[in-house]
Amino acid sequence: MKRQLMAASVVTALVAGLAACGSSGGSGATANQSVDPKSVTGTVNIWLMSDAQTSWPELVQQVNDEFAAQYPNVTIKLSYQTWADKVNNLDTAIGQGKAPDVVELGNTETMKYILNGTLASLDKADFENSDSWIRGLENTCTYNGKLFCVPYYAGARVGIYNTAMFQQATGSAEFPKTEDDLKAALDRLQASHKEDKSYSALYLPGPYWYAAMSYVAAFGGNIARFDSAGNWHGTLEDPKSQQGIQHFVDLVKKYNHGDPTVNELHQSDVLGKQKAAVIYGNGWEAAGAATAPGGDPALKDSLKVAGFPGPNGKPLPSFIGGSDLAITAKSQVTDVAKAWVKLFTGTKSEALLAAKNILPNNLTQLGPLRSKPETAAAANAVPDAWFTPLAPGWAQVEKQNVLVNMLDAILAGKSIDEATKAADAQINQLINNQS
Repeated sequence: MKRQLMAASVVTALVAGLAACGSSGGSGATANQSVDPKSVTGTVNIWLMSDAQTSWPELVQQVNDEFAAQYPNVTIKLSYQTWADKVNNLDTAIGQGKAPDVVELGNTETMKYILNGTLASLDKADFENSDSWIRGLENTCTYNGKLFCVPYYAGARVGIYNTAMFQQATGSAEFPKTEDDLKAALDRLQASHKEDKSYSALYLPGPYWYAAMSYVAAFGGNIARFDSAGNWHGTLEDPKSQQGIQHFVDLVKKYNHGDPTVNELHQSDVLGKQKAAVIYGNGWEAAGAATAPGGDPALKDSLKVAGFPGPNGKPLPSFIGGSDLAITAKSQVTDVAKAWVKLFTGTKSEALLAAKNILPNNLTQLGPLRSKPETAAAANAVPDAWFTPLAPGWAQVEKQNVLVNMLDAILAGKSIDEATKAADAQINQLINNQS
């Protein structure tokens, strides 16, 4: 799961009093306050990620039912996208003049579409709980003081561990609170499985840049900074950033006995196959490790989540994950689209997500999850989480795998000094260019 910011002009000139106008799908609707919603006709084209289809379909059904009661003559055309294909599909649709009216964006995707004018600006006051939105999510929707999307849900990375393995190897099923204690426990776990050369006490994938940058943040470093001249520049070769990268690489080399070139996308399977005692991931990956076919249902009661300790006696800073919902600028059904987004991100909907241990978009509803055992680690990590640079070319930095390639090079033997300087040079070429 992943996020971003956006910039565009709003299509506000919907003709007052008209119940329908042309839309990207060939029919349209407008929900002007002077118009009875029951008289509005047309189609709203909505793109959601497949997570909604597989993990909270009842939320989608609930919102669609409520929307249908308000707008009985408006058709919802709902499509589900995968993370691997969504950006390419969206870019193609935009190029063909067939962009959806509502689109879910990972928070590292928003900036690209804000800056290229794809997204309509919105009024924060139109949406429930906007006064207590999680700041990190709201930031991914905000550019030059304007709002271009609505926070949907949040995510943070945590330690996911096998309590039975810890109990057997260390005498305690509790997850260590400090990094020194964690390393001591990992050493015992590694020793207790020394006959299995593929076993990783801590499965920490080498190309896992979200984790690597968490260690950069822990040492006070940054991926990039905005300078007084008005430009972004890479700062991975700064001493604090290099210290964080070195710390991450040392952990990978010592505790990950899997293929160091494999990324984190299937790390829950490694935990589920009991080839690791700990992974650093999204809280929902615990369920994946206990679900067939990748995981083992017998582990359901053994897998727990906990805050992950970082260096210097502090928790490891987490990347703030999650998704946002945006309305495209050329939509001819802006008001009706806004009504659907309002329902989908409102208090009732966020309560359903929270009941499933998904972090809601606001601090008010997040509060109870901060003391709930299943969600406390992630919920408490959210307020202080870090995010990628809110720069116009960041999407290209990700697309060209600058950070992944840097980590791969270091693990293949390149010096950290040489690899970070090369990464900064590439970042400098990309990060200030609107993509």
